[in-house]
Amino acid sequence: MDAPRSAAIENLMDERRTFVPDPAFVARANATADLYAEAERDYVAFWERLARERISWSKPFETTLEWDLPFAKWFVGGELNVAYNCLDRHVEAGRGDKVAYHWVGEPGETRSLTYADLLREVGKAANALRELGVEKGDRVAIYMPMIPELPIAMLACARIGAPHTVVFGGFSAEALSGRINDCGAKVLITADGGYRRGKEVGLKHHADEAMASTPTIEHAIVVNRLGHGVHMVPFRDHWWHDLVGRQSADCPPVAVDSEHMLYLLYTSGTTAKPKGILHTTAGYLLGTSFTHEMIFDLKPDDVYWCAADIGWVTGHSYIVYGPLANGATGVMYEGAPDTPSWDRWWQIVEDYKVSILYMAPTAIRAFMKQGPQYPAAHDLSSLRVLGSVGEPINPEAWLWYHEHVGRGAAPIVDTWWQTETGMILISPLPGVTTTKPGSATFPFPGIKADVVDADGVSVPLGGGGYLVLKQPWPAMLRGIYGDQERYRETYWSRFPGMYFAGDGAKRDEEGYYWLLGRVDDVMNVAGHRISTTEVESALVDHRSVAEAAVVGVKDEVSGQAIYAFVILKASGEPSDALAVQLREHVAYVIGPIARPKYLMFVPDLPKTRSGKIMRRLLRDIAEGRTLGDTTTLADATVVDTIRENSGSAEE
Repeated sequence: MDAPRSAAIENLMDERRTFVPDPAFVARANATADLYAEAERDYVAFWERLARERISWSKPFETTLEWDLPFAKWFVGGELNVAYNCLDRHVEAGRGDKVAYHWVGEPGETRSLTYADLLREVGKAANALRELGVEKGDRVAIYMPMIPELPIAMLACARIGAPHTVVFGGFSAEALSGRINDCGAKVLITADGGYRRGKEVGLKHHADEAMASTPTIEHAIVVNRLGHGVHMVPFRDHWWHDLVGRQSADCPPVAVDSEHMLYLLYTSGTTAKPKGILHTTAGYLLGTSFTHEMIFDLKPDDVYWCAADIGWVTGHSYIVYGPLANGATGVMYEGAPDTPSWDRWWQIVEDYKVSILYMAPTAIRAFMKQGPQYPAAHDLSSLRVLGSVGEPINPEAWLWYHEHVGRGAAPIVDTWWQTETGMILISPLPGVTTTKPGSATFPFPGIKADVVDADGVSVPLGGGGYLVLKQPWPAMLRGIYGDQERYRETYWSRFPGMYFAGDGAKRDEEGYYWLLGRVDDVMNVAGHRISTTEVESALVDHRSVAEAAVVGVKDEVSGQAIYAFVILKASGEPSDALAVQLREHVAYVIGPIARPKYLMFVPDLPKTRSGKIMRRLLRDIAEGRTLGDTTTLADATVVDTIRENSGSAEE
């Protein structure tokens, strides 16, 4: 007799297409299969070797790992400075003229900063913070658009040992004040505003509103991005160009302990007290820099573009700290992918000869919706590695990315990780791993993952369940700021001795990992536990569909029924016949049990500003409930549009 259905998540889809590494790529690849074997023999010795080889220490560490579950300390006794590792050592090695960032503003202006430029500006910004009384250990809040002063501010904090908390520039005054108050920040670094979709977006008025209820803030530094002038409070507010501009560039880096707090990053989407994820110094720097070099096959002449916002962990790890520690040349873009038109990103790739591109599946599906003519109009031949981050990528989006952006040649690294993990944990290694569309493939060397059932027992290959991690890794969170009991309860209590990420996963017969999204979003249909990700992938598999989101809604017969929200490609026309066809297509691809009972065509989906679909709001709409918190939505009007159509769902 079968095991109880509730014990795991069902494996419904079967993807058999594979992509073997190109022999020419293999011959030059940074990573080799030997890394897995070395890490498997002794993961602590593996990370120890890398830490001694890759990090510039001011004082060598004595102990590689102290593990008192769930608390880890890596490279104990060592001292270092992150800004030195990201800047000074490259300049000292004669690479000061190498470009660190090519920056593109949405209105079209550009700046290129070398490592020497960045070192100079970081030194001046660090001295400005010191003038305002910021010392080692003081927290600094940063609330800025995607401009070069943002990474400069982060590195200035790291240079003097002041932990930073970056708050995404799209968040409200309330979100900003909550985060400032939780960590007790002393200084806020912000800007008058930035540009988004052709519009000026003000930040200073939100900052002023937040500072009205943040008693720990003593000063604010304001970058003059828009140039219109804003209200400045005397003695509290300082223009960046005045305060930073008058400083000396000479600011010796402060050596800090390997476990010194580098930054806090607050997870969003909860109505409860903000959850400050705490990352420390040495292990985080090692994890981000090594994964960046291996997973993206970084070479000295690459131009690397991570198209995320620095306000999210992807930007911290793979725009700022990882790439700069590796001496990479990066691209930073301020605005939206559709402004002034849908080929803006491809123009940037062509202009700067971008060779590595890292972006979210939600952006890939947005480009799919518009059609392949936009990437086709540009020379993308410089691209040699493509990456995906943020949520599971469905096979059809993977294949579209491969064909229309990578021109069928560039390997795709589909990466799984979280704010909490700090670094990528599951990903192919280009030149090593045979990939399958939609699969994050295997854990990175040194990472021990598993898929378990409701009792914490490992699920055999071919089954689905809960994704867990079974040993510590260098970049892991060190806790929730000010609440270690909440840390233990949130991440380590569901399965004793294991870190539970909150995500579902399955492994196929060959051991490949397939992420199934948040377990909170798993639907229970007539006793079958079905992942939203698999049904959404089946819908996007249809030639007319660009993107889809599904949720489970209450049903008297089956417990829950599947309700699908579908965005069609630009060429598609909504119709009753197409709705029936799509429901039958899902039944054909993964079985009748997964056929949506309801299907609605929508122009867009409610998403956070990082591109994640807020299925909680879709459930509210589908069940006719009062909407929950919408403050983290990128566009709150989307919800109203969907509600107006909610009576027209096909059944």
